[in-house]
Amino acid sequence: MKIADMAGKSILILGYGKEGRSTEKFLRKNVPSCNITISDKSIDDNYLDQQAKFDIVIKTPGIPKGKMKVPYTTATNIFFANKGPRIVIGVTGTKGKSTTASLIAHIIKYSGRTVYLIGNIGVPALSVFEHELENDAIFVYEFSSYQLDDIKYSPEISVVVSLFPDHINYHGSVEKYYLAKKNILSCATSNSIFAYNPKYTELGKWAKEFKGRSITVATDYSIKNTNLVGPHNIENIQLAVVVVRQMGISDEISRGAIESFQPLSHRLEIIGVHNKVTYIDDAISTTPESTIAALNSFQNIQTILLGGEDRGYKFDNLALELAKKEVEFLVLFPDSGDKINEAVEKIKTFNPEIFETSSMEDAVKFCVEKTNYGMVCMLSSASPSYSLWKDFNEKGDQFQEFVKKYAKEYKK
Repeated sequence: MKIADMAGKSILILGYGKEGRSTEKFLRKNVPSCNITISDKSIDDNYLDQQAKFDIVIKTPGIPKGKMKVPYTTATNIFFANKGPRIVIGVTGTKGKSTTASLIAHIIKYSGRTVYLIGNIGVPALSVFEHELENDAIFVYEFSSYQLDDIKYSPEISVVVSLFPDHINYHGSVEKYYLAKKNILSCATSNSIFAYNPKYTELGKWAKEFKGRSITVATDYSIKNTNLVGPHNIENIQLAVVVVRQMGISDEISRGAIESFQPLSHRLEIIGVHNKVTYIDDAISTTPESTIAALNSFQNIQTILLGGEDRGYKFDNLALELAKKEVEFLVLFPDSGDKINEAVEKIKTFNPEIFETSSMEDAVKFCVEKTNYGMVCMLSSASPSYSLWKDFNEKGDQFQEFVKKYAKEYKK
């Protein structure tokens, strides 16, 4: 929806989180003649009931589209309608999208071009209209499945980093979750580009149906120096490289940018060493698959903190990986900790010591006591955080706080 189409209209902003507040600010600056109403569950339990009273409804991503009773738009669709000819590199995936999007933006900035990192990892998309935009600006937009569920546009370059089951409670099924992710390609043209990791077979199927040009990770690019760890991050780097090649950025420039790139917080973040024990914060790993990737990123993992909200995940493969790595001590948080324990008990030859707790402080005390000289203690919970914490950031922050408190000889 163009800015001109909203002039003089009564507009309902449905949902007033970070994106809703940004939408209000955008409207007040760019559409001063419109009449704005805010409706959010924190204001009114029946906040969804007044949709039909307005000319335009703008829904925020946290509200499933099935709850909408009238035609509506979103901040994402408003952004695309008003961005002009500027290039958008859209990045999504079950895990790895924030690192990959940030790395792509970092390389583009390093090359001397104007780039904005927006969406989940950056600023809300509509906030870029707060000032005059350069005509040659490039947007790197990180998309969640929630934002893609009702998108009406495709980026010039679409990047899908990974794909495995997640957010089933929001979408209703794995199939619907995958369809939401696939929507990033739904309005592609013959000039569009789709960059993906071919290890995920479903993405290969999408590439065969894609109208434009498909490209995969730059396996010809050798990585010499990087602060990112783990095989999955090597793939993320190679995916970022093949994307920026499409922008005419040389591998030499990419190499300099990659060497200077710092990992994002709570993503395989080495937070310090005490008595030669390395403590790793991987609070972002909220699925079994991402925790398996974390286990394959380090040697000598002796202690791991697992569990959180029960989303119905299966933990059998995770248990097998824990056994393979011979992890000796498991800290299990509710509610999924019980299911992780059940999966571990199926492996008769694997008998780790298990500590069940709802307290991050007690968990860290246990880890400091049990983890031996030269070994690794990792937080990588294989489950969403919402059983005990408001999000993965709070969980990771608590882990770091208590490591610094109880690892007396802690040093960065």
